[in-house]
Amino acid sequence: MTLAVNNVDSGYRRIPVIKEIDFTINYGEIVGLIGLNGAGKSTLLKTILGLLTPQAGTITIENKSILDNHTDYAKKIAYIPETPILYDELTLQEHLEMTGLGYDIPREEIMKRAQPLLELFRLDDVLNWFPVHFSKGMKQKVMIVCALITNAKVLIIDEPFLGLDPLAIRDFINLLKERAANGSAVLFTTHMLSIAGDLCDSYLILSKGELVGKGDLEDLRTQFKDPEASLDDIYIAMTEMETLSQAEGTER
Repeated sequence: MTLAVNNVDSGYRRIPVIKEIDFTINYGEIVGLIGLNGAGKSTLLKTILGLLTPQAGTITIENKSILDNHTDYAKKIAYIPETPILYDELTLQEHLEMTGLGYDIPREEIMKRAQPLLELFRLDDVLNWFPVHFSKGMKQKVMIVCALITNAKVLIIDEPFLGLDPLAIRDFINLLKERAANGSAVLFTTHMLSIAGDLCDSYLILSKGELVGKGDLEDLRTQFKDPEASLDDIYIAMTEMETLSQAEGTER
């Protein structure tokens, strides 16, 4: 297995936001993490990335945790956040070179890997631009390019399609499929269920910090006891479960 999350609790100030999270992702798999706002998706991603320390349980990549070797663990992961994180004083090319330094990849190799991606996303003529001149979509494309040039075996992506035009979404979907076919594991969050349905091998359904479903669509249909359910139907069922739970809590 590639990524193993074993009975993890995590959150802030000792208060768990996610509880007893347990799943594995193998090389070559694309997994969609789905849930309402506030379900704990970003907390889970931050914990996998090592930005939050689990309050219970373990997270390993290739049977090694971040505690075994922080640097090696970090080099196995590339992250694309929901909101692009760029440095105002660095050009696009300098962002690429800085990424290479973080993964011990020579500058020449980084630029070689970046060139086809820059051309695909129409960024090849703005290498000397600073982020202040980029649109939101361009900033998101920069984050995508920086992540993909690392060739990391685990891609962690938070709402990757926000701000992208339809052409860029299509190109990015194809890149993710290509990376998975070449042996990378992909975990991403999205509210765009039509894309998730086309892209994902399996799903993690998160509700109020707990996994209420996991597996492929047939697995989810069994777990939600609806043999004909679409992914949208399952999402709506989860929403109704949350609403009912809140109503029962209020009555008490």
